[in-house]
Amino acid sequence: MKKLRFAFAGFRHDHITSLYRRISSRQDCEIVAAAEADENTRNKLAASGKAVITHFSIPEMLDTVDCDVVAVGDCYGLRGRTVIDALKRGKHVISDKPLCTSLEELAEIRKLASEKNLSVGCMYTLRDSAAVAGVKELVDAGKLGEIMQVQFTAQHPLMRNSRPGWYFEDGMHGGTINDIGCHAFDIIPYLTGSPIRKVVAARCWQALEKDSNFADAGQFMLELANGCGVMGDVSYSALNVAGYSHPAYWRFNLWGTKGMVEFHHTSEKLSCFFNGTTGESQLAVPAVSGEGYLEGFLREIAGEKAVVSTESVLEAAYWSLSVQAIADAE
Repeated sequence: MKKLRFAFAGFRHDHITSLYRRISSRQDCEIVAAAEADENTRNKLAASGKAVITHFSIPEMLDTVDCDVVAVGDCYGLRGRTVIDALKRGKHVISDKPLCTSLEELAEIRKLASEKNLSVGCMYTLRDSAAVAGVKELVDAGKLGEIMQVQFTAQHPLMRNSRPGWYFEDGMHGGTINDIGCHAFDIIPYLTGSPIRKVVAARCWQALEKDSNFADAGQFMLELANGCGVMGDVSYSALNVAGYSHPAYWRFNLWGTKGMVEFHHTSEKLSCFFNGTTGESQLAVPAVSGEGYLEGFLREIAGEKAVVSTESVLEAAYWSLSVQAIADAE
């Protein structure tokens, strides 16, 4: 079996190391190179053992390494250019989220992927949630009826002292909605079976982070194609002491014509209420999740039908960037 060869481009956000670890453990893939230009990041990687750096220049690696896939984990504001450069060289691309920070970059990515018949993946990790798989089964079985309302919260702790400094540099972060909300723009159309039709409202502002230009708060309202309303909060407003272990971290409520469900992305039980029954029903989530972001990407490259496809990745990125642009214009 010929292994799929991965080259990693940038490690300025630690998310990419989880993909590095997953690729390292697979029998059908291999890592042939890894580039990081930032010396401090290279030193941290060497100390932690999370990745082995082979190149100090991403362009040099792209020009000299024979690979099938480029995995991108650089600063948000630099990702779009690297994705485009890799596609131009005929490489499939999978990126940490967000994929890029401008609609212009996304348009070029879409054009190149289509022209060259290349796959584009993104680390939309909610696809790997067993709870999400359980809710998808409920919706597809018609147990909740047609989904007409979605509310979710995804407040993150900022933990500024441990965030990379480039988060707060002009042009590098690209916006809180694009950063966090991209997961929701991917998972909500998937769960409801209804694509996004329009943005009703969006706002980003400085709620807690007062000593920089970083807009730490983001909220939006959407309308799906079936008329379903969506309200979401993707702010960096969680207390640092709470970390990611607080009840508002990726908490979803879906309301349908026959019932409703509440869950967290790590839930082992789904809290449900159904028409014709009394009280709460708690349903166990499936033993395994549905098709994850990596599995879909690899299936598509192999020519198999994938739920998580280039089209779904690019559509989520389009709405993420569009909502961010509307919020920035307010």
